[in-house]
Amino acid sequence: MSFYYFLKFKEAPYYKRRKQEAVMGKTLSLYSQPFYTGYFGYKMCARVYLNGDGMGKGTHLSLFFVIMRGEYDALLPWPFKQKVTLMLMDQGPSRRHLGDAFKPDPNSSSFKKPTGEMNIASGCPVFVAQTVLENGTYIKDDTIFIKVILKILLL
Repeated sequence: MSFYYFLKFKEAPYYKRRKQEAVMGKTLSLYSQPFYTGYFGYKMCARVYLNGDGMGKGTHLSLFFVIMRGEYDALLPWPFKQKVTLMLMDQGPSRRHLGDAFKPDPNSSSFKKPTGEMNIASGCPVFVAQTVLENGTYIKDDTIFIKVILKILLL
């Protein structure tokens, strides 16, 4: 079973304003609204750095996945082991979405049962180059869409 969650980053003029705030060091990252993988599922969110993070700082959009402490953690198997795909949606007619998939490392603290509000983020510091993002059809009406796809194994 797969679980899809779309994240919409918009608040006119959202992308341009938020990117400028990131370049100035004012707001380095943005978190999506938290979501669950199902009624009794894992709680998580996405974290995006519009001006990049780590190896991608100043050159890329960095995209991460974050496991959060949730209501049903006591019922779930840990560590989190489901395949995660992060995708930037192409809003043009060609629909050339950009994505990266990974299988969580069960030894990483990022995927263990959270002891605080959220675990350390895991993902892609060089998800997409700024030049590709800003010269393609990934931004439309000052908005980007991120899709999180989780391959959920039945518990």
